Amino acid sequence: DRSVWPMPTPAPADVTLLVAHGSRNPAAAAAHEQLCEAVAVAACEVAERGVEVRPAYLELTAPSIPDAIDRAVAGGATTVRVLPHFLGPGNHVSVDIPAIVADARARHAGVTIELVEHLGADPALVGLLAARVLS
Repeated sequence: DRSVWPMPTPAPADVTLLVAHGSRNPAAAAAHEQLCEAVAVAACEVAERGVEVRPAYLELTAPSIPDAIDRAVAGGATTVRVLPHFLGPGNHVSVDIPAIVADARARHAGVTIELVEHLGADPALVGLLAARVLS
């Protein structure tokens, strides 16, 4: 029964940071942390191995993207993926986050730091939105 098998221990060498904008409302951070946990569980079930997904925030909320990258590296990560949980390719996605990732790459030369395409660029989003329109 897969509902009772323990979730595999994440490989500390591979960390994904799910990046939200950040908010002054603490409920937003709590919801984002829950989303990170749910994504990690779903990814573990598909990959049948540990998958670590941690929250990070562009502004207003801790941990910041640089702090989250630094913590992952300090914890032994050799690959850090930065996944912006943003829908549009505005300045945060096009300018701010790439600059933060470039700075992190300079600080952590021996670590692979990948910037993954923002969520809104995924074609699967169209199907989700269409389902919501029809619900």
